[in-house]
Amino acid sequence: MEFFIISLLNGAIHGLLLFMVAAGLTLVFGMMGVINFAHASFYMMGAYIAYAIGQRAGFTAALLVAPLLVAAAGIAIERYMLRSVHDQGHGHQLLLTFGVAFVIEEFTKMFFGNYPVNYRPPEVMKFPALLVYGTEFPFYKGFVGIVAVALFVILFVLLKRTRVGIIVRAAVQRPAMVSALGHNVPAVISGVFGLGAWMAGVAGAVGGALLTTSPQMAVEMSVIVFVVVVVGGLGSLGGALLASLLIGLLSSFGAGVEVSLNDVLRLVTDVAPSDSVGGLTSLQLSTFAGSIPVLLMLIVLLVRPAGLMGDRS
Repeated sequence: MEFFIISLLNGAIHGLLLFMVAAGLTLVFGMMGVINFAHASFYMMGAYIAYAIGQRAGFTAALLVAPLLVAAAGIAIERYMLRSVHDQGHGHQLLLTFGVAFVIEEFTKMFFGNYPVNYRPPEVMKFPALLVYGTEFPFYKGFVGIVAVALFVILFVLLKRTRVGIIVRAAVQRPAMVSALGHNVPAVISGVFGLGAWMAGVAGAVGGALLTTSPQMAVEMSVIVFVVVVVGGLGSLGGALLASLLIGLLSSFGAGVEVSLNDVLRLVTDVAPSDSVGGLTSLQLSTFAGSIPVLLMLIVLLVRPAGLMGDRS
């Protein structure tokens, strides 16, 4: 029971952190059709900028200022780089943002080194929130979850219940009509791009202190975030949240299950195939925990190519 509860909590928090990064990519990739390979780099920027600010002004200032700086960087990249290749297709967008991601990573190494930095939760949050069968569950993990849920509510209300959301959705689907009504469509697109970068910056500011802040964190996050967007469905915030939680829970439980195919076969026979010859059946399920998200994506694409909550049309 202890394993179940701890894995459930850890998986949920990990999933919510994934959602904070994936939600911004859902806006940019799913709604605007822009393939931003550098989105995970905004997550890394948020972590490093928050670390630098936190060293001098404290965690609260870092959490407020770092995402704004990342959003400004995102708007600048969209305005002065991506806008020139919007009409050239996804290939140009992919190559450009891949180059941006590479530049951001190298600049990070220049300023902070090639090794992880000591970015940790603030002292006031270093206490257990729960005690589960003698195991302490840190309050800071719960704080990350609260921030993710708050962002989901804010984003959902903004896009679905306000005039701003109506204009954004209309600008994506009918840009010529929105422009004819007097709205600045390029400014709307830059704003959405900046909002996506801001969410990634928030995720980096809180997630960098929870996980490891290193120059490799963007590469580690980029693949899994694209998997979340595809599994959830392009342009669906609810789908991104569902997919993030599902992947977080599956990865958490998978990493803790030390059972191999041999153990299952021994339930029906005395001798397992690899007991004498060795082989794949001796590997434990936890060995494949990192590949679970990709396997889930393949299954979803075969069964429902539009994603769990994506529009079939």
